[in-house]
Amino acid sequence: MIKINKEKCVGCGICQNLCSDVFEIIEGKAQIKQGADLDKDKECIKQAIQSCPVEAIEENK
Repeated sequence: MIKINKEKCVGCGICQNLCSDVFEIIEGKAQIKQGADLDKDKECIKQAIQSCPVEAIEENK
């Protein structure tokens, strides 16, 4: 499970570029798309987490 910290997010779009099936930018902030298959897209989610310049994508463990 992942979530986006809206306080940290700067809307750079890197997560959307890396994993467009999961992330979208709405009103300048990243969001997780409704109905996104988080299991299928684990690898690109991991890349997005590692690439976020402000560490706004958080993994709930």
